[in-house]
Amino acid sequence: MSDMEERVINIIADRLGVDKSEVVPEAAFIDDLGADSLDLVELIMAMEEEFDLEIADEEAEKLRTVQDVINYIKAHS
Repeated sequence: MSDMEERVINIIADRLGVDKSEVVPEAAFIDDLGADSLDLVELIMAMEEEFDLEIADEEAEKLRTVQDVINYIKAHS
């Protein structure tokens, strides 16, 4: 696991209050990790800050799983 992936997992686990073992690539934020729409906004903001990115609302709506976020950050950082 890369440093970036570890940082993503730590942010998600911290923001959603779940154990890091639950934050697997295929985990869906809403269905698997219990996130709501406010949680998703906060996650996007945390990712933008951590990785110095600007994630457009249209792009953020497509980020539904942990792997989606990892792929987006890899492609845009």
